[in-house]
Amino acid sequence: MTASEGITVPGKATPRGRFPHVKVAGDLVFVSGTSSRRPDNSIAGAEADEFGATRLDITVQTRAVLENIRELLLEAGARFEDLVQMTAFLVDMNDFAEYNAVWAEYFDETGPARTTVAVHQLPHPHLRIEIQAIARIQPDH
Repeated sequence: MTASEGITVPGKATPRGRFPHVKVAGDLVFVSGTSSRRPDNSIAGAEADEFGATRLDITVQTRAVLENIRELLLEAGARFEDLVQMTAFLVDMNDFAEYNAVWAEYFDETGPARTTVAVHQLPHPHLRIEIQAIARIQPDH
C-alpha cells in the first residue's frame, strides 16, 4: 500500500471544507477543485460597482484558476507538464469559447486530457469556473 499525503498550501485560499488543496499518492498528484478565489476570499475576475452590479470575466477567472493550479502543483513537486487529466466545471456554457481560448494559451494537443461540463452553480455566485486536475510526477524531477 502506498502512503498518501494531503497538502494545504499556505498563502492560498483556504479550502471551503475539510479537504486538502492537493493529495499526493505515490507518483500521482490530485488537485482538488480550484477556483479563482484569492487568499483574502476576493475573486479574480469578479467586480461589483457601488450599486451592486457585477461584472464576471471568464477569461480572467480561467487564467487565475490555471495559475492557482500551477502553484499548487509546484508545492507537490509537480509541474504543468506533468498534468495528465483535468476536469473543468463551467456555470454557463456560453463562456466556453472564451475559456477555451485561455486554455489554448496554456496547452495544446500534447497537454492533459480534458473534460468540460456545465454545472448549476459553484460555491460562490461570482465563480464562473472551477477545475480539478491529476498529474503524474515524472522521475526526472
